[in-house]
Amino acid sequence: MADKPAAPAGSLVTGSEIARIAGVTRAAVSNWRRRYDDFPVPAGGGVHSPLYDLAEVQAWLDKQRKGQEVSREVQLWQTLRGAYGDDILGGVADVAQLLASSTGDAPEALPADAMRLARSLAESESAGEVVNALAERFTDSVRRAGSDQVTSPRIVRAVRHFAGEVAPDATIFDPACGIGTLLLAVGPGQGPRRYGQESDERSARFAQLRADLTHRADVHVVAGDSLRCDQWAELRADLVVSDPPVGVTDWGREDLLLDSRWELGTPSRAEGELAWLQHAYAHTAPGGRVIMVMPASVAYRKAGRRIRAELVRRGILTQIIALPPGVAASHALPVHLWQLRRPRALGDSATSVRMVDLTANDPDGSLDAQPEQVTDVSLIELLDDAVDLTPGRRVADSHRDYAAEYQSLKQELTAQVRHLAELLPALTAGANASVLDGPTVSVADLARAGLVQYRDPEPVSVSDQLDTDFLQGFLRSSANTRRSTSDSGTFRLDGKGARIPQMDIAEQQRYGAAFRALQEFEELARRVAELSKQASHVARDGLGNGALAPSE
Repeated sequence: MADKPAAPAGSLVTGSEIARIAGVTRAAVSNWRRRYDDFPVPAGGGVHSPLYDLAEVQAWLDKQRKGQEVSREVQLWQTLRGAYGDDILGGVADVAQLLASSTGDAPEALPADAMRLARSLAESESAGEVVNALAERFTDSVRRAGSDQVTSPRIVRAVRHFAGEVAPDATIFDPACGIGTLLLAVGPGQGPRRYGQESDERSARFAQLRADLTHRADVHVVAGDSLRCDQWAELRADLVVSDPPVGVTDWGREDLLLDSRWELGTPSRAEGELAWLQHAYAHTAPGGRVIMVMPASVAYRKAGRRIRAELVRRGILTQIIALPPGVAASHALPVHLWQLRRPRALGDSATSVRMVDLTANDPDGSLDAQPEQVTDVSLIELLDDAVDLTPGRRVADSHRDYAAEYQSLKQELTAQVRHLAELLPALTAGANASVLDGPTVSVADLARAGLVQYRDPEPVSVSDQLDTDFLQGFLRSSANTRRSTSDSGTFRLDGKGARIPQMDIAEQQRYGAAFRALQEFEELARRVAELSKQASHVARDGLGNGALAPSE
């Protein structure tokens, strides 16, 4: 067999690319890095995304004889995929159940080949590493399928970052925990008491088995719909984290209209995310926090305005972070992290909301905001008619130079208004008889004679015997407007039934100059109206937020 071609000098690869070369998951590559002292050291990249020299990686794989054949891990995944099809999560959960069984009993649906491969992997590695590798491969497969069935690694990283230090004796809760990724990722590995609930029975079963096999003590995951059938009704947690279902209208509103969890207001059918947010807050102990993944639209949708206002008014909402596009698994739309805190006592509530806009950042880059990406907004400023909590808008407004912007608009407006009066043409009294009552010619006749062409779609003169401004000016006259307007009220400037007066070219040009001046006047008048609106908006906002003050 021919030798493999050598890697180009200086080629760098990521851990994911090494996994593809070797036919394993990224978790397996992470295990190699920890387990083998001779694994290549990073040749570039950063702490969170190291890069490796491809030639060194290939040499190491050849030495270890990895990547030369399909790994047992890949064989196990392929066996499960063949046996379970679209129910691959059920297969992953059955493998976890097999490895967790003290008696060696296997689920009935699990093929013999899968049992052999799973046990063999658990002997050479560990049962915990096997289930973590399967969880990662399942996450990757779901992500590639364009689904948000599981929380993406980028969102997990962001939630961990903004959760900060979590006390070892804390209670952590995830009411929509999926396969347990977020629930198990936040806080120290050992110590916290963790509780989860998940409507999908297979996900809940796998999450619990995954925790057991990775020796995570005090983890309790149950199956069931958290909103309709809360299994942890008495639980009050120090930290509630969740990446709940998005865009679900059938979340049980009709059955839960009088539920005590809606202390901020009963959400509409379209605002299921605000139902999950209040559910999480209801499970928060005094002084406890909520960190919830939310679609960006929840920050401004009209239907949720009243609940957003209550969150702000009571000082419950403490921070909203707009994450970079591409953080979610299946789309590039930005998502937000909402942080809530339950006051310990009267007077302990927030007096402002911190807005963080990271939408210009790389999704794999730093999550530490720069000063220009952060602003603290007072509660009274947020409680306007819209209660728009979009970080980008608030951050941009806070860093605007209102004084310079207002002065610039005022100067431009003054100059344009002065110029506006100058544009009006000098007109004198006419003969009080319409020039269209005299000799005229139709636009259709001019077109047939080759004097007029239609362009986008206004007719223009292509002859030195016809002035374009004269032509278009008379086409806009009231008499021709009536001819060019359809029964539905639609005006077409190129109406071929329109007529224009017969005049020599010098007279046409005199009229054309006046029509051209009027056209420029109208265009500038629209610009002046827009400038007036902008100046008023900047002045009113600046006076309201203290950035501007009346002159003495």
